[in-house]
Amino acid sequence: MLNNIGVPGLLLIAVVVLVLFGRGKVSNLMGEVGKGITAFKKGMNDSEKEAENEKVTQARDVTPQQEKEPEKHKA
Repeated sequence: MLNNIGVPGLLLIAVVVLVLFGRGKVSNLMGEVGKGITAFKKGMNDSEKEAENEKVTQARDVTPQQEKEPEKHKA
């Protein structure tokens, strides 16, 4: 169904949306969508940096596991 829309169909849909909601609401909605996309991209970049930092931290830590955990019962 959506494969046959084309450019004229998209223009018609855009005009109908503009008439129904008005220019102010449509521009406000598009601004919110833009902010959402920006926030999503920032979140993705932050998670990639966090994962990279975790890899670096693990690569630097060469302490044997026995030395990391203090012995519970020394007698």
